[in-house]
Amino acid sequence: MEIVQVVGVGLVATILILVLKEYHPEIAFQIAIAAGVILILLVIGYIVEIIQAVTEVALDAGMEVMYLQVLLRIIAVAYLAEFAAQVCRDAGEGSIASKIELAAKVIILVMAVPIITSVMESILSLLPYR
Repeated sequence: MEIVQVVGVGLVATILILVLKEYHPEIAFQIAIAAGVILILLVIGYIVEIIQAVTEVALDAGMEVMYLQVLLRIIAVAYLAEFAAQVCRDAGEGSIASKIELAAKVIILVMAVPIITSVMESILSLLPYR
């Protein structure tokens, strides 16, 4: 049961961070980053399963692979940016966290352009004046 491992890692890391933060803040920060990486590694198997399931359904539905790849990349950018922003906030750098989030939003918008263009072309093809 991975949730027990996730909760255990989270609680142990939190206790260590609270104990070390006052006297060794740099070590406490490193523990926070390590705990975050460990937590991601604990759930990576689920992420792979989800990607495989979504891919199978999309291919069975006749969805173009390009759209699925773009969608999965967008999701990856969102998760990575969230993780990085939270690490920055843990380090007391809220302004950098906000800039990471803004950059991720811009990157996601750029990545979504092919999908947006395709939707707009489909809508325009339905209009009578074309």
